[in-house]
Amino acid sequence: MQENLKIESNSNWPEIVFDASTGELSISGRSIVENAIRFYEPVVNWLDIYCQNPAKKTKLHLKMEYFNTSTSKYILAIIGKLDEIYREGKEVEIYWYSADEDMEELGEDYNAMIDVPFKFMEYSLNN
Repeated sequence: MQENLKIESNSNWPEIVFDASTGELSISGRSIVENAIRFYEPVVNWLDIYCQNPAKKTKLHLKMEYFNTSTSKYILAIIGKLDEIYREGKEVEIYWYSADEDMEELGEDYNAMIDVPFKFMEYSLNN
């Protein structure tokens, strides 16, 4: 069985919690990492393994306050991996949480690029 992935957040990168057994995946916080390749490659590699034998249902919760351009490439790669298993007939849900209009529009842009329908959720940065 694949081990879970957990990365604690700090002021530069988000918290990442991926549970292979339940299919619950979560990325939350800010991502302004200077070396996005070094930070996100292990995440994408974990997903490559997960996609070979995904849970019956996969849920991704993206609750990003902000992320920079280099991070955006990896967010798209992550949702792209889930889109692959969705197109193979697996159940996938993507929840896009936004606290402002800019992040909501970004989620709409990503949603237009893949087949998995997003579920848009609002939240307050003060909570």
